[in-house]
Amino acid sequence: MDKIFKELNEAQAEAVETIDGPLLILAGAGSGKTKTVTSRLAYLLSIGIDPASTLTLTFTNKAAKEMRDRALSMIDSAIYPPLLCTFHKFGLLFLKFNIERLGRSNSFVIIDTDDKKRIIKSFDPNIPVSLISSEISRYKNSLIDPQTAIENAQLPNFKKIAAVYEKYQNYLLEKNLVDFDDLLVLTYKILEMDEDLCKETSNRYRYIMIDEYQDTNELQYLLIRKLCSTHDNICVVGDDDQSIYGWRGANIKNILEFPNHFPNTKIVKLQKNYRSTKEILKAANQLIEHNRNRMGKELLAVKGAGKPIEIMESKDESQEAQRVAAKIKALLDHGADPKEIAVLFRINALSRSLEEGLNRASIPYKLVGAVRFYERAEIKDLISYLRIIANPYDDFSLKRVINRPKRGIGKVTYDKIQKRAYEERKPILTYLQEVSAKELSALIGKKNSQSIKEFVENINYLKELSEESMYSFVEELENRFGLRKYYETLPDGMERILNIDEFYGMFRDYIKQNPQNSLDDFLNELSLQSDQDQIDGETISIMSIHASKGLEFKYLFVIGLEEGFFPLTGDGSDIEEERRLGYVAMTRAKEELVLSYVHSRFYKGRRTELVKSRFLKEAGLCKGSLSLEKTTSFKKGDLVKHKIFGIGRVTGVSKAGREFKLSINFGGQKREILASFVERV
Repeated sequence: MDKIFKELNEAQAEAVETIDGPLLILAGAGSGKTKTVTSRLAYLLSIGIDPASTLTLTFTNKAAKEMRDRALSMIDSAIYPPLLCTFHKFGLLFLKFNIERLGRSNSFVIIDTDDKKRIIKSFDPNIPVSLISSEISRYKNSLIDPQTAIENAQLPNFKKIAAVYEKYQNYLLEKNLVDFDDLLVLTYKILEMDEDLCKETSNRYRYIMIDEYQDTNELQYLLIRKLCSTHDNICVVGDDDQSIYGWRGANIKNILEFPNHFPNTKIVKLQKNYRSTKEILKAANQLIEHNRNRMGKELLAVKGAGKPIEIMESKDESQEAQRVAAKIKALLDHGADPKEIAVLFRINALSRSLEEGLNRASIPYKLVGAVRFYERAEIKDLISYLRIIANPYDDFSLKRVINRPKRGIGKVTYDKIQKRAYEERKPILTYLQEVSAKELSALIGKKNSQSIKEFVENINYLKELSEESMYSFVEELENRFGLRKYYETLPDGMERILNIDEFYGMFRDYIKQNPQNSLDDFLNELSLQSDQDQIDGETISIMSIHASKGLEFKYLFVIGLEEGFFPLTGDGSDIEEERRLGYVAMTRAKEELVLSYVHSRFYKGRRTELVKSRFLKEAGLCKGSLSLEKTTSFKKGDLVKHKIFGIGRVTGVSKAGREFKLSINFGGQKREILASFVERV
């Protein structure tokens, strides 16, 4: 017990010891949030709470692993590890046991965002894939099924999107696939339709903790309510001042209104900051005070005053990049650890000039959130092979690799096979496994037939091997399909080979660490990876502010502090969320912070004259009058509700005197309504 409370301050200890009833831990940046959450979990286990009665949900695998390790290190022993995972991992585990209640097999495979877009594109190459993919996610997270979407669609574009949604969902059902949204949507549907199972699940998890609660969306909130249907022992941890994901559905009201959702909530504020110097926190506090939608707290520095924040002024983006690179070079020459240096930007387009500047200065860097490891072509090929071995219904993955490495199966040949398989109402791989060599030869020719049959035999062999021995699986996969040999002939073959070897090494390590797990388990674990799970190595990091959330750096540069770039301005922009982004950016810095602005940038084909960001004034870092303006949290694409006109989607936002006016599509009828007369759905 002493180990648990040894390094906790008074507020942290109060949060740890509060175990009954709803608890909101309002945790400021750098205030020891993770320590508090892990200590509270350790405390629950140390007083005899069954680990199986606890459930702790996070947003990244990295956070889940860190919290689990830290909690278990504080106690002498646990019967078994408590369930501490991401929302989506919880959904995956729940569906593995319960998806059959929806009439579906539990041998489903998760597809990632890239797969989702490819499937949508296969219906019609000319449709706006990203837009439709995003809209399908909106439908799912609003619990709108394809039939309802079709019935409610009034405008031609929405009708088309709803039709694609129906096709897409039918495809997933036919191939027994689920996407990320399904992991939560299907879990919620099962709990909603089966009251007994809902009560049983709620009774199983008597002590629930949710990390980063300000990032939860409406569906996650509804799921949490189901999990708390038989009790109110819920502890949420978060910071309303760090709610920066409104654009992807996060609802700041979840944390602001938590005391209303769960009566008799106890609120504990963690305000002592152990990360940043007093100078940095003073600016961050002054900036965020300009927001109105917040619960209110002030970060108090435990560290000393530190260096003043540096404001860097440049004529354009090239000079900015040159100066940032020079400062980083000086830090490295004086022995600074590259991993402690980062450059942040509000929009990704700003990375181009920055990368050029770093390259010219020969400074190694990694662009976090660019082409991720698992999205590289050679890795996608490997994963596709694993998917068709694990799931014979996955026609999409089969199409990707049936001719990679090349085996003479071009588009015309593949189309013939696909057509015949669909005529016989079979998955393509099943058709190829069952068709006779003579019949296949008549369809696509003798040479192609032999090539296909050899391909299918290898898949069948590896399928059996994966069920018997995963240890020799990788070697046999390479021996039979030779992906390394194929890729080493390409111009950038060496880099691709290194990536393939990295993947094989990771696969072997996974099997070593999880000898009882199957190929399905490995594939599902891969699908739950995130950007921040990949951050390591001896380079400086450059990334968007969104990607920096949860990280910290000794030396931090934030570029692009100009009106229009940071904050983003214009239709649908939310100045309070922009300000929260500024607060997040500043509080990533531990000791030294440089904020940079330029007088002009070349952007979208033309050079634009700019003025420095209002945030510099609001943070008290330069002279100028501080102006508070009326803001709206609504933006284009939001679903809103009006007491008379019902539910509609915002299509535009504009100023109307001191108010904001929303253009809203109510099921085909367009109206202009003042923002104060609607609420977000």
